[in-house]
Amino acid sequence: MKETPLSNCERRFLLRAIEEKKRLDGRQTYDYRNIRISFGTDYGCCIVELGKTRVLGQVSCELVSPKLNRATEGILFFNLELSQMAAPAFEPGRQSDLLVKLNRLLERCLRNSKCIDTESLCVVAGEKVWQIRVDLHLLNHDGNIIDAASIAAIVALCHFRRPDVSVQGEEVTLYTPEERDPVPLSIHHMPICVSFAFFQQGTYLLVDPNEREERVMDGLLVIAMNKHREICTIQSSGGIMLLKDQVLRCSKIAGVKVAEITELIQKALENDQKVRKEGGKFGFAESIANQRITAFKMEKASVDTSNIEEKAEEIIAEAEPPPEVVSEPVLWTPGTAQIGDGIGNSWGDLEDSEKEEEEEGGIDESVILDTKMDTGGVPDTGCQGAPIVLLSDSEEEEMIILEPDKNPKKIRAQTTSAREKAPSKSQGKRRRKKRTAN
Repeated sequence: MKETPLSNCERRFLLRAIEEKKRLDGRQTYDYRNIRISFGTDYGCCIVELGKTRVLGQVSCELVSPKLNRATEGILFFNLELSQMAAPAFEPGRQSDLLVKLNRLLERCLRNSKCIDTESLCVVAGEKVWQIRVDLHLLNHDGNIIDAASIAAIVALCHFRRPDVSVQGEEVTLYTPEERDPVPLSIHHMPICVSFAFFQQGTYLLVDPNEREERVMDGLLVIAMNKHREICTIQSSGGIMLLKDQVLRCSKIAGVKVAEITELIQKALENDQKVRKEGGKFGFAESIANQRITAFKMEKASVDTSNIEEKAEEIIAEAEPPPEVVSEPVLWTPGTAQIGDGIGNSWGDLEDSEKEEEEEGGIDESVILDTKMDTGGVPDTGCQGAPIVLLSDSEEEEMIILEPDKNPKKIRAQTTSAREKAPSKSQGKRRRKKRTAN
C-alpha cells in the first residue's frame, strides 16, 4: 500500500486540532460516525456504511467434506479484499501487510470466538458439512476498515439463510427455497470490533479514527467485544506502551459502543424481515434516498382518472372545428389529373453551384478572347524558344507542356545555306556573254 505522505503543515494542523479536542468532521473525542445498514434482495448480502467507509458483505455456502481432525464441525472462511476502487493506494493482485493483518484479526474475532455454532453445520458426520464463506469487499476507504468489516461480516451472517437438507440413510436431499424455507445460522453472540487511536505516545485518545487521523497516529488498539461485555480478542499495534488504566478505560468505552451497535443491527434485521413478510419492496435500490440529485427515482404523482370521458368531451366541445379544405383537381391533358398546386417542373434546371461555375467559365473565356484580340495574333519574338503551358479546369489540374519542334529550324538552316551556295541565274548569263565576246 503506497500512500502519499502528509506534509508537515498538515501533520501539525491535525495534531494541534487533536490537542484542542477538535476533529475535522465535528465529532467529539469518543463519538462514533453514523452507521447505516442496507440489505440486498438475496439473503446474506448487505452494505455497511461507517461514515464514508463502505463495506459490502456477501455470504455463500456449499456442502464439502469436513476436516479430518474435526469431522462433526462445519467450516468458516473469511476473505477481505482491498481494491483500487476503495482507494488508489491499494495495489491490485497483491497481499499487502495491511490486508493480512485485517484478515487474521477478522478470523480471531469471528471464528475463534465461537460466535457461530459450527456443529450445527454438520449434515453427515465425517462426510458432509456446510462450508460458510464470508466475502467482504471494501468499496470506499475513509479510515477504520476493521470496524466496518466486522460489522458487515456479523450482519451478513445474521441475515443469511442456508438451504434445508434431509438425510435418509446415505442419501442427502437438498431442498430449494420454493420447496422448504431456508434455515438461518445458529449465532450465539455478535462480536464487534472497536478501534482506538493514540497520539503523542498515548497522551491523547480518539475513537473511530478516520483516514487522515490514522496517518498521524502513533498506535492503534482494537478491542472485539459482544454486548455481554465479553472480550473476544484484543490487539495493539504501533509499538507504543499502554498503561493498565488506559486499556481498562478503552474496554469500558468499547462496551458502551458495542451495545449501541448491536441494538442498531437487531433493529435493521427486524425491519428487513418485516418488509419481506409483508411483501413490500426491499433491496439496495429501495435504500436510495429520494429527492436527491444523485437518486434515479422519485415519488409517483397520483393521477385522477375518474372523469376522463367527461373531460375529453368538454375539451372537444371547446376546441375550434378544423377548416374544411377541398382540393380541386387540375386537368392538364385528357386522361390525367393533378390534385393541389404542386411544384413546377425543375427537370433540366441548373443548381446554384452549377450556375456559378458556368458564370465563372464564361468570364474566363471572355478574358482569353480579349487578350487574343489585343495582341492581334502577332507572335512574341522574345518567347519563341519558351515552352507553352496549358492548364485545364479539371479537378486533377493536369499540366501539358508543348515544346516547339526543332526539326523545322534545321531544315530552314539547310535551305538557306543551299541558297547561298547555289549561283543565281543573272550571274550565269553574264558569264556566258563574256565567253562569247572573247
